[in-house]
Amino acid sequence: MLDDLQSRFDLRTAPGPGIRAAVTGGAEGIDAATIDRCPDLALIAVCAVGYDKVDVAHARARGIAVTNTPDVLTEDTADTAIALMFAVYRRVALYDRYVRDGRWEKEGPPPLARKLTGRRIGILGLGRIGSAIAKRCAPFAGEIAYHSRTPVPGAPYRYAADTVALAAGVDVLVVATPGGKGTAGLVDRAVLDALGPDGTLINIARGSVVDEDALVAALAEGRLGAAGLDVFAHEPHVPETLLAMENVVLLPHQGSATVETRKAMADLVIANVEAFFAGKPLLTPVE
Repeated sequence: MLDDLQSRFDLRTAPGPGIRAAVTGGAEGIDAATIDRCPDLALIAVCAVGYDKVDVAHARARGIAVTNTPDVLTEDTADTAIALMFAVYRRVALYDRYVRDGRWEKEGPPPLARKLTGRRIGILGLGRIGSAIAKRCAPFAGEIAYHSRTPVPGAPYRYAADTVALAAGVDVLVVATPGGKGTAGLVDRAVLDALGPDGTLINIARGSVVDEDALVAALAEGRLGAAGLDVFAHEPHVPETLLAMENVVLLPHQGSATVETRKAMADLVIANVEAFFAGKPLLTPVE
């Protein structure tokens, strides 16, 4: 994306006067102080679907538009959630190491894994990505349930009144809700305890949605069965305790990280910036 931006615009890497548009990633964002260091700023283009690291309220107060990249990363992120489910249940990463370390030849077959087909799967946040995950789960899930702030019209899945109720009625809880202040710590000890010692947590949303200390404690104490995590509270830092757990699969925030999707995201960012400078409607404004 940087090369494409350089071929079209005059780029600067430090905030200051004269900057009309800012491009940022979802993990980096832009805070109020940086926004105020750019008195001429009129557009913030986020190369991510999540914009919780952008001070949107401050931007709006300054009359600055914000765009993101929805839809184009939905399929890859949903695929990642499914990959994590199977990786956890079938112990893919663990058994890969088992073979590479020569243990299969020396020790024989490893302990049995667990069956995913027929499990009850809960989706926390039935938006674009949550719906795509549910659609992928339909062929093998015993039941699909979800919780959102309000029931989704026409959704063919069981609605749970709150997050604890959702966790209590499923075997796998997939976190697919947006990040930000409104969802910080939404998956707390009560939710993890409701999911229970045979339950699995999958998080492809934001690390902030899960109380990470409570998650580590639940796994360490056996109150939660397993986890598949693509996101963490303080990326790229991952709690040391998780690194040694064989019932946890860890990814370095790879939900949308394919060549095809990252190009589509970059193209959408550039299209928004070009529309802004051309005085045309923005393609994907954050409402």
